[in-house]
Amino acid sequence: MGAYVLRRLGYGVGVVLGVLFLLFLLFFTITAPEDIARKALGDKAPPEAIQTWLENHEYDRPLWPWQDWDENLLFDHYRKMLTFDFGVSDADDSPIIDRIKAGMGPSLSLTVPLLVLGLLISIPLSLLVAFFRETYIDRMGVFLCVLAMSVSTLLYIIGAQFLIGKVLRWYPISGFDASLAMLPRFLALPVLVGLISGVGGDVRFYRTVFLEESSRDFVRTARAKGAGEARIMVFHVLRNAMIPILTRVVLAIPFLFMGALLLEAFFGIPGLGSMTVDAIQSNDFSTMRTMVYIGSLLFVFGQVATDISYGLVDPRVSVE
Repeated sequence: MGAYVLRRLGYGVGVVLGVLFLLFLLFFTITAPEDIARKALGDKAPPEAIQTWLENHEYDRPLWPWQDWDENLLFDHYRKMLTFDFGVSDADDSPIIDRIKAGMGPSLSLTVPLLVLGLLISIPLSLLVAFFRETYIDRMGVFLCVLAMSVSTLLYIIGAQFLIGKVLRWYPISGFDASLAMLPRFLALPVLVGLISGVGGDVRFYRTVFLEESSRDFVRTARAKGAGEARIMVFHVLRNAMIPILTRVVLAIPFLFMGALLLEAFFGIPGLGSMTVDAIQSNDFSTMRTMVYIGSLLFVFGQVATDISYGLVDPRVSVE
C-alpha cells in the first residue's frame, strides 16, 4: 500500500511541475512582462514608469536560466508557486494570499452546501429512477433531467432573481453577510439555483451508473437468492457504484475552493470565483496565474486521493 501511495504522489508531483511550466509559458512568454505593465498602467504610460513597475513587481529579470542562472523568472516562478508566495496583485498591489483567505470563506459557504445537498438529492432520485427502470417513471425522470440540462444556468439565475427576489421578495437578489443570522438568507437563492441547474446532469449520470451495476452477475445472484429489489439497489448496487461516485465528488473539489463563477458574480458573493472574474476584467495576471495554479493543484491531488481511495473501497483495485 505504501509503494502504491508513493507512486501516485510521484505522478501528482510530476503533473504539478508540468502545469507550472505551462503556466510560465502562458503568462510570461505569450504575454511579455512589458505587456503586463502596459495593461496595468495604461497604453500611454512612459517607459520610466513601466520600468519602475517591472522592478517593483520583480518582472525585470531574464526569462530563462541560461540568461542568468541566479536571477530569472522561471526559477522565481517555481519557487513562489511551490512555497505559496503569490506576491501582490498586478492591479492594486494588495497581497494575493490575503485576498484568497478573505474569499475562501464565502466560496466554501456557497459550494459546500451545494455539494452536500446535491449528493443527498441526486443519489436517492437516481436510485428511485433506476429502481423503476423501463417504466413511465423512468422515462419521465430522464425527460425531466434532459429538460433541466437544456436550460442555461444564466436563465435559471435571471429567472430566480426576478421571480423569487423581485416579485415574491422572499430573498435578496444579491449581497453577502457572514453573520450566522443573515448568512442563510443571502445563500438560499444561489444554492437553490445551483441545485436546480445541476441536479439534472447528476441524476442522469448516477442513473446510468446504477443501471450498469444492476446488470452485473452479483445482482442476478442476489435476485436468485430471493433478495428484494430495494435491498439490492441500496446494499449491492449503490455499494459497488462508489468508484464513479467518488470520481464525480473529487472532480468537484476544485469547484469547492474556487467557487462558482457565475453564481458568485451574479449574486454579489465576494468569494474566489468573483475574485477570478475581477482579475480577468482588470488584467490582473498575477492573480489569474495564482488561481489557475491553485485550481490545477487541487484537481491533481484530488485525482491522487481518488486513486488511493479506489484501493480502499474496491478490493478489485490492486494497490501493490
